[in-house]
Amino acid sequence: MTQQIDYADQEAWLKAWRFAAEAHAQQKFPGTDMPYLVHLGMVGMELLGAHAQDPIDGIGIAMQCAILHDAMEDQDVSHGTLVAEFGLAVADGVAALSKSPSLPKAEAMADSLKRILLQPKAIWCVKLADRISNLEAPPHYWSQEKITAYGEEGNVILAALGAANGYLARRLAAKIAAYPS
Repeated sequence: MTQQIDYADQEAWLKAWRFAAEAHAQQKFPGTDMPYLVHLGMVGMELLGAHAQDPIDGIGIAMQCAILHDAMEDQDVSHGTLVAEFGLAVADGVAALSKSPSLPKAEAMADSLKRILLQPKAIWCVKLADRISNLEAPPHYWSQEKITAYGEEGNVILAALGAANGYLARRLAAKIAAYPS
């Protein structure tokens, strides 16, 4: 059973897409010459596919967060800018999805997961969709150790957030199982 998407949600997504296109204009998808928008679109498509199978309460905000989820972390877009453009719920969701640059890399994901768990489950779904889309073939320059660690981190994300959406949990589990380790 699918839930209807309303006109206001679609307009908000398009606004987020234009904002992300400008913010990530020079960024490339890691290991490729493709624009970074490919990744943001993949995350959004994962959410919409999941929503069609196992409806996500808050899909409107989840989609905005999916499109904007790397704006703070990768492009230094401020929380205040996101509040002004998209509202507090979206800005807080994006902030939770962003790893803190002040933390050592080994602690950054655990910190982000703690903050995501304080958000509505729709935001959990964004993180699940993000990791699903990131578990394509790893960049050619990654070491085997990094590839293995990335796959294992997927299991941590699944354990922490998988209860948010059964469809996304199954998709992530399948991606982890197929990922080179």
